[in-house]
Amino acid sequence: MREDYQQLIDEVSALLGTPATLEDRDFSLIAFGAHASGADDEELVLDPVRTRSIMQRKSSAAVRAWFERFGITRATGPVRIPPDPAAGVVKGRICLPVRHAGVVHGYVWLLDEGGLSPEDPRMAEALATAARIGALLAAEARAGARLGELLRATLAGPAPGRQAATDELRDALGSTAAGPLAVVAVTPWGAGEAGPPRLPQVPVTAAVPEGEAGVPVSGLPPGGARTGGGPGGPGTGGGPGGGGPGTGGGPGGGGPGTGGALAALVRLRTADGLEPARGAAERLLGSPRAGGTAGVSAALPGLAEPASAWRQALAAARAARAAPRLGPVAEWAELGPYRLLTTLPPGGAPDPAVRRLLEPAHREMAHTAEVYLDCAGQAGRAAAALGVHRQTLYYRLSRVEQLTGLDLADGESRLLLHMALKAVRL
Repeated sequence: MREDYQQLIDEVSALLGTPATLEDRDFSLIAFGAHASGADDEELVLDPVRTRSIMQRKSSAAVRAWFERFGITRATGPVRIPPDPAAGVVKGRICLPVRHAGVVHGYVWLLDEGGLSPEDPRMAEALATAARIGALLAAEARAGARLGELLRATLAGPAPGRQAATDELRDALGSTAAGPLAVVAVTPWGAGEAGPPRLPQVPVTAAVPEGEAGVPVSGLPPGGARTGGGPGGPGTGGGPGGGGPGTGGGPGGGGPGTGGALAALVRLRTADGLEPARGAAERLLGSPRAGGTAGVSAALPGLAEPASAWRQALAAARAARAAPRLGPVAEWAELGPYRLLTTLPPGGAPDPAVRRLLEPAHREMAHTAEVYLDCAGQAGRAAAALGVHRQTLYYRLSRVEQLTGLDLADGESRLLLHMALKAVRL
């Protein structure tokens, strides 16, 4: 947690004599202040919603919606929110909006047992501190938006300007750019997506439109999504009121009907340890958005060949969507044959050998063939995996040969059929 935010929230806690919590406008935790001066303090701190926010660094979408019912997104002064045990809000709260230049950037939450009042003279000083926080968040959002633009240009921008963007991004990230690093891709990421959650280990994020991402997004027609992941907070990509230290983002998540991918650059602890990247991908997938998949590139020693790492991450995300056993987060090194198949142009017609096999009437035959080949042609394993008798398996395989014209006793024919079926998944 940032020391300057912690210091400011401690000032608010001391001023008003009650525990205070600072969250960005996406309800991701930035800082919290402890308060210990009486026997009842433990009960105050154990409010379930506050505990969840501190332990998980974020409130749930349901909690966010409940608080926003009280008009906190539009408020310019303190807002009293009554307790509601059914919603997990055991203690009442006073919310101080964190604003700058008319934009809400976050919220200061004060636990309240009725001893505070929005009219308390000390509230004016607390609001002034909230305004200082808002100015910091706004400045970081502007810096983060620029980093997001640079990351997008570095990974997927036009070749002539890619090196210049990479050099500027390297200078902006400082020692972080020395690596080791990994690139994470999350798809689909389209119009209306919320910004990613606050991830301190992610130096920068950016949304890449479908055409630039190089990956088709099912159900989302091509469009011109803009750089940025929507509203966020420190450590995330974001739009106005989002972004943070060493973060990426931009003015929003794109116009109606746009699609693409979210790119994240993650600092690793060691060159052979991708756990931070996997954790970041899992948290990005767990943000309030539609389901998707994520891919993690091989480790980079620094900002060397980032566009290649981006292609690896996108390939892994596509493979995770095609083969659930790999996902929802897949690493490039674990893709097996999908490392080759994802280099094929997306949207191509199936190989002629499998066209009849892919007709709706023959779906069971196609599934049988894929399982059999996944089991290395071992009939016993395949029959067990399919839950059928061996004779049933042999009958189906003979039908597969009739439909495809391929001889399953021939290794090259098996390879063609196997790869054609896997390619269809992509």
